[in-house]
Amino acid sequence: MSTRLEFFATCPKGVGDLLAAELVLMGAEKVRESAAGVSFTGSLEAAYRACLWSRTASRVLLPLASFQVTNEEDLYEGAREVRWEDHLSPDATIAVSASGKAGTVVHTHYASLKVKDAVVDRFRDVRGRRPSVDTKSPDIRINLHLARPMSTLYLDLSGEALHRRGYRAEKGEAPLKENLAAAILLRVRWPELASDGAFFIDPMCGSGTFPIEAAFMAGDVAPGILRPSFGFAAWAGHQSSLWTRLQVEARYRMKEGLDGLPVILGFDADRAAVRKALANIARAGLERKVHVERRDIGLLEAPPGARGKTGLVLVNPPYGERLGEVAELRPLYASLGERLRAGFPGWRAAVFTGNPELGREMGLRAVKTNNLYNGDLKCRLLHFEVRKDLLAPTGRRRPSSEPPVGAREGEGDMFANRLRKNLRTLGKWAGEKGITCYRLYDADIPEFNLAVDLYDGWAHVQEYEAPHGVDARRASARLEAALQRIGRVLDLPPDRVVLKVRKRQRGGSQYGKFQEKGRFLEVREGGLTFLVNLTDYLDTGLFLDHRPTRAMIGDLSRGADFLNLFSYTGSATVYAAAGGARTTTSVDLSNTYIRWARRNLEINGIGGPEHRLLRTDVLRWLGKERRRYGLIFLDPPTFSRSKAMEGDLDIQRDHAPLILSAARLLRPGGVMIFSTNRRDFSLDVASLGGLQVRDITAETVPRDFERRPRIHSCFRITARGK
Repeated sequence: MSTRLEFFATCPKGVGDLLAAELVLMGAEKVRESAAGVSFTGSLEAAYRACLWSRTASRVLLPLASFQVTNEEDLYEGAREVRWEDHLSPDATIAVSASGKAGTVVHTHYASLKVKDAVVDRFRDVRGRRPSVDTKSPDIRINLHLARPMSTLYLDLSGEALHRRGYRAEKGEAPLKENLAAAILLRVRWPELASDGAFFIDPMCGSGTFPIEAAFMAGDVAPGILRPSFGFAAWAGHQSSLWTRLQVEARYRMKEGLDGLPVILGFDADRAAVRKALANIARAGLERKVHVERRDIGLLEAPPGARGKTGLVLVNPPYGERLGEVAELRPLYASLGERLRAGFPGWRAAVFTGNPELGREMGLRAVKTNNLYNGDLKCRLLHFEVRKDLLAPTGRRRPSSEPPVGAREGEGDMFANRLRKNLRTLGKWAGEKGITCYRLYDADIPEFNLAVDLYDGWAHVQEYEAPHGVDARRASARLEAALQRIGRVLDLPPDRVVLKVRKRQRGGSQYGKFQEKGRFLEVREGGLTFLVNLTDYLDTGLFLDHRPTRAMIGDLSRGADFLNLFSYTGSATVYAAAGGARTTTSVDLSNTYIRWARRNLEINGIGGPEHRLLRTDVLRWLGKERRRYGLIFLDPPTFSRSKAMEGDLDIQRDHAPLILSAARLLRPGGVMIFSTNRRDFSLDVASLGGLQVRDITAETVPRDFERRPRIHSCFRITARGK
């Protein structure tokens, strides 16, 4: 069997982009969204990881054959041609399901019977025995999708649908499927909030699906770890040793991850619902880690210990389709909004509802919405920021009588002229150097407080947070004018101009999640290929100001054992490996970035045991590591706080002991490159006794960042006398 196979993963409608992003980070290749799900290629390990780790997939299917179907005979003959004996034993039980229609075959039940007949008839002819049918709990599930011009037969590697995690025996009156709940949590960026220690509350938790899925995400628990079986277990191509290895890895990650959960709470006014939720939490292995109790929505308040902190309130209230009339539910939504405004200032909130009109009763203005489907029912996910200036226009806030304020006449043209000027100079320089990703504009004109980065045919626009006192409406008008000019000057369609707002970090992570689209682009730099994501994260995965630093690492790496601490997406590791490093070790606490780094290595043809990727707390790991390295790159975040870390990290406060701890791993004659993007950073040279330090910031700030020379500080560190 080929090492690269084709697969298709199904998912709820409206979730394909989330699933595609998951699959990319699991090692999937040629990932393509469609109306029914996501197709991809990859190794069997990628498919197994999808079954075990995908939070949004419904099923993972292995295509066996595609053929034209115009009538029932075509269907029977096409199915009979498949070498079923290569995939299952005649002692196995089977079930066949069908969807779609093709030609005169329009009844899915009849179509599934024809496929079943073809399978058993072939087995009688080839083996003299036939598999039995078990529609409830078969060993092998076969899936037929009828379509024009080609219909396809699949082997279902999942078995039971993947939303059946194995913890929910007790269901509430109108439960969400677990993978839809997970998709909602991803849409509201819960993993990033959890990594910063945010609180989580579901005030109408029902059978506990949101709190359990939130705990699984925050605790790095594979959603399939509790399932007793998968469809591939009885498949002849199953690799049990590979599957065992992945299960062992998942259990280890779960053990480590659950030790650092944030506060996760669920409330419900219904005693029976609370009992069901507690039973499900126990089955999920989350006793004493997720707290659920009976509480009316009118008593909702932030928990003790939440003062001065932030969190997420996520709720799926009834919306009148099945559980009550709309008129009866208006007070419920109004009470929810009142409690949010009264008790959760500065928090985020999200409401998943099939009746967005009821959301207006909350008295809050949604800052963002997503369309999702609960079965066939179109629903809306409403995002809120609990702030006084975001009250909804329901009579609770009087609209301003002031006229709109726009950009002053000529300002937009002034910005466009500066873009053209920069494009002539920096564009020429980049072309001569073979650089396709560079900063074109960086707040050159004070009125347009933006950074514009070009990524090989895309414009990545970051609006810096406006200083206090700047009229918000005028700033918004200027931004709109700037975006229009960027598209015109660079000749880019609107969907290739991506906008983000970069706020000053106040005790947050360096690498925050922005939104969820899952679009990864391949870009070239220094003859190497890197994956960037312009939509989902505040940073794209490739720091453009570190371009010369990466080249320096490539030059220094020949024959060295290279260590990349706080390795992010591994771009420096790729340079080191391509530069001839004997071994590379990349250490980062984030699963997302370790997987991203693995993909960056793979697309450059770099792999093998000599290139280690370690997901762990860097500070803890440094205290245990005994190997020595010839080249170390240390580029920590300016500030980081995570439940999985031993304490927090403030680079100004902690840089000296961090550098000394890393320098302990240098071989004689070894070199460390230390960099930080804290603008007001001051190196405590006096505390670095025994080390020779040279400031190389000027050498490592590229031409396209010369207008912002404090974009980073960079130092070359060696032992004295070396």
